[in-house]
Amino acid sequence: MKLSELEIFQAVAECGSVAAAAQRLHRVPSNVTTRLRQLEETLGVQLFIRSNQRLQLAPAGHSLLEYSRRILALVAEARQAVSGGAALGTLTLGSMESTAAVRIPPLLAAFHQRYPHIQLELNTGASGLMLEQVLSGHCTAAFVHAPLLHPALEGRAVYREEMLIIAPRSQPAFSRASELAGRNLYAFRSHCSYRRHFEEWFRAGLAMPGKIYEMESYHSMLACVIAGGGLAMMPRKMLESMPGHDQVSVWPVAEPWRWLDTWLVWRRDAVTPQLQALLELLPELTDSSNF
Repeated sequence: MKLSELEIFQAVAECGSVAAAAQRLHRVPSNVTTRLRQLEETLGVQLFIRSNQRLQLAPAGHSLLEYSRRILALVAEARQAVSGGAALGTLTLGSMESTAAVRIPPLLAAFHQRYPHIQLELNTGASGLMLEQVLSGHCTAAFVHAPLLHPALEGRAVYREEMLIIAPRSQPAFSRASELAGRNLYAFRSHCSYRRHFEEWFRAGLAMPGKIYEMESYHSMLACVIAGGGLAMMPRKMLESMPGHDQVSVWPVAEPWRWLDTWLVWRRDAVTPQLQALLELLPELTDSSNF
């Protein structure tokens, strides 16, 4: 079993097809297919289930992928250690939209300045989706909403967000969810932790919202609230970063719903040298005294 075969296997497993893996590896698809079959013959097992132009990991493939990631990460770490050169490689991060917009740009800028030879890639989406990306290996780490419950993950609290309900300017004062029962909401899709938090706030107050309109961006949510269509919940930092934030009424959420923590999470068995570099930089750019 050669390292090049593991690299090919891992690329196919993460991309889901030979064509996409070949593009990532800068190889021709026929070479990828041949090397993959050679690996299966060497191991004497089927690593993929082949159907409808897609490749899905077989049980043996799932097992090998765990080892492959660890082996290739250790090889990269060993090469860096013996070469004595600058940190190299790629760090793929996931992040919630609001964190990517207002929290991590200074962190990414500082990381690039300190480690110019590490290529940073950023994927954004809801917390649930980002957790899936980390668990599947598509992201090395991700900024997500806590708490951290999955046994395969570990993480670190990095930001504390104050959550606000925004409403049209005509909104009368309120103190309980029951006073907003039946009002329409604007939120991201169901994977969004902030949406779940808003819905749980209603349930805790023995109330139900009206229709939930799924939006693609905070800017769209804000525009709809300004137009008088309903309510939204978002972090204060996110709201204050957007033009038009002064055209809505703003209502802090009462305890224990007011604050939410953002964590950086990663797989326990996948701390790469690139991720370690980020972890060492984090304390310089985040306020750990909040936690």
